[in-house]
Amino acid sequence: MDIYLLLAFIPAAIALNLTPGADMLFCLGQGLRSGTKQAFAASAGVSMGSMTHVTIAGLGLGAVIAAFPWIFDVIRWIGVAYLLYLAVTALSASTQSGETVRLTSAQAFRQGYFVNLSNPKVILFVLAFIPQFVDPTQGSVLAQFVLFGSVIAFNGFFVNGLVGACAGGLGQAMAGSEKFQRGIGYVTATIFTALALRLAILEKN
Repeated sequence: MDIYLLLAFIPAAIALNLTPGADMLFCLGQGLRSGTKQAFAASAGVSMGSMTHVTIAGLGLGAVIAAFPWIFDVIRWIGVAYLLYLAVTALSASTQSGETVRLTSAQAFRQGYFVNLSNPKVILFVLAFIPQFVDPTQGSVLAQFVLFGSVIAFNGFFVNGLVGACAGGLGQAMAGSEKFQRGIGYVTATIFTALALRLAILEKN
């Protein structure tokens, strides 16, 4: 692979990772709810979801979603339903005393993975962005997709994880406040609901 092409891709990928979006908000919500460790676990799940999208796109299957809008809509509404489910779970996780039930790292990872995977906009973005840097004459197209996708996923893991960690630090600092802990449940549920609404009104182009 052309090293100069890779060096041109890295700052573009970092700029994308630093742009606030659904993944960043999701990790922020997980950090508030469950803490720093779970925020990074959720971010790892998001990155794994991104790599799944990248692999699918590299194999050419992403074009199927672009060609058949109903597949896009099916995945999109599954994502909406899942985010609303997470919102309800976040509310019910707060006990009457205001103590928030924290997720395990495995649960946070799983939620991050499925939230990213159920957003079909990601694969359409991958199909629009990464091919600009792929050169078929330099070898396997799939390998190039995976390499470029790994850069995005790796950077995104740290950016989203740090955002969630900062929120997690705030939550831990206020852990003794029942009102604050109860508020975390409402804030997290609001974030998940907003993400669900955002996904529900997504345009395909």
